Amino acid sequence: MAPKVPESVLKKQATQAKIAEEAKQASYEAKQKKRQDKKDATAAAEKYNAEYKAADEAAVANRRQAKAAGGFYVPAMPKLALIIRIRGTIGVSPKAKKIMQLFRLRQIHNATFVKLNESTIRMLRLIEPYVTYGYPSRSTVEKLVYKRGFGKLNKQRIPIADNSVIEEGVGSVGIKCCADLIHEISTVGPHFKEANNFLWPFKLTSPRGGFSNKTKLVHFLEGGEAGNRGEEINKLVKRMI
Repeated sequence: MAPKVPESVLKKQATQAKIAEEAKQASYEAKQKKRQDKKDATAAAEKYNAEYKAADEAAVANRRQAKAAGGFYVPAMPKLALIIRIRGTIGVSPKAKKIMQLFRLRQIHNATFVKLNESTIRMLRLIEPYVTYGYPSRSTVEKLVYKRGFGKLNKQRIPIADNSVIEEGVGSVGIKCCADLIHEISTVGPHFKEANNFLWPFKLTSPRGGFSNKTKLVHFLEGGEAGNRGEEINKLVKRMI
């Protein structure tokens, strides 16, 4: 006659079997979700690429049409700026220091995106001696997110290693992958504030070739480094990534 298995052992075996089954089911669901997320991210990237291509073609067509009519094509005013802090804390006025804190530029060579409107343009003019800024291209936004992108999760700086970090941070507003994040930032979409606040300020290096001490304090239009440099900001970012 086989020995009787104690009730406690049977309960333990049943519990362990239940835990193993739940773990197996959770693993299967996670794999399915990962597969679906990858499919969604690819579809989003293709959709945005088609949108960017159509916008670029429309701009070229408008330029040609204006030239044929003997006029000039004036593109819309940029809505996005990239600000890079180029000076330290010595000699910074309290007002300028406060504005740089609002823009999250707490360290030298920190960079952040800013939505351009009347108030932010006024604030940028007040801190021009300490920063350089301009209008980043879509390619520059992509490079910054992919190469220097860190997200803010639970007040911690987390590298954007995969789309799960983005989904956890700003998935509630429909931004679930890198393509969504780049599109929201570059087009200054309706959830730009959430996307920008999720991104930790970019920590760039000193530019290759460096800044000249003689021209660092001079405005860019006078041959220096500070202030508004328009689309030339893209060349500077390339040297600093």
